[in-house]
Amino acid sequence: MRNPIGGHVPVAGGLAKIGLGYARELVAETVQVFVANPRGWATPPGNPAQDELFRSECAAGSVPAYVHAPYLINFGSHTEATVERSVLSLRHSLRRAREIGALGVVVHTGSATGGRPREEALAQVRTHMLPLLDELTHDDDPFLLLESTAGQGSSLCSRTWDFGPYFEALDSHPKLGVCLDTCHIYAAGHDLAGPGGMRQTLDLLVGTVGEGRLKLIHANDSKDVAGAHKDRHENIGAGHIGSEPFRELFSHPATEGVPLIIETPGGKEGHAADVARLKELRDSR
Repeated sequence: MRNPIGGHVPVAGGLAKIGLGYARELVAETVQVFVANPRGWATPPGNPAQDELFRSECAAGSVPAYVHAPYLINFGSHTEATVERSVLSLRHSLRRAREIGALGVVVHTGSATGGRPREEALAQVRTHMLPLLDELTHDDDPFLLLESTAGQGSSLCSRTWDFGPYFEALDSHPKLGVCLDTCHIYAAGHDLAGPGGMRQTLDLLVGTVGEGRLKLIHANDSKDVAGAHKDRHENIGAGHIGSEPFRELFSHPATEGVPLIIETPGGKEGHAADVARLKELRDSR
């Protein structure tokens, strides 16, 4: 399939039982889940029966699955405790991803806190994140997918070219990839809604990290204008990006085979409508 389309699904009450049940109601062709509280540091063990059911049902339906790591992770933090917890949390997400058969773990690229220079923060990213990448030695280990932010504060990675220094810090590790969030990149200043904006942005990304590194797309419209540095997602076609840039996205060579995950408002009804809308745009190219 050129681009499987699906959504982030709730899993409280059972990874397979609740998560895949929700995915079926969205008619999702791909799913993303949390394997821990996204706003905490806990690293809970999985439920082996649910893990196996999730893995086997995804495999049977050819549904690519992804894990989103907790939001608190920041390898650029000036606080030692935050960095140590970030290591444990991300290692947990990577291990759990392998246990459930997920193809990638999405992690936010973080920020240089405490007024530290970006170079210092990136050196810290190298020190603590590169060993985690080097631990990914199994054939079924997931990719680590870097997701840029909307450019708030002292963000380490918000524009396409910011991925360059981040990849350099991590030796362009073979297990490293990109998760492109359309709302974030638009909010950071790439005007996807302008003439050829989506194509130009994808060209810039490929020019920065190379071909084959874009592994996942978070397809979200934006409540705010380009360059607003606000991370506020909107339903597809209802925000400032609009529908057409998503149609343009589907025809770019860099997105060939790359799944799209929605993280939009509106609950199950809104999610199902967004999945259907993106399928329409994909199939009407």
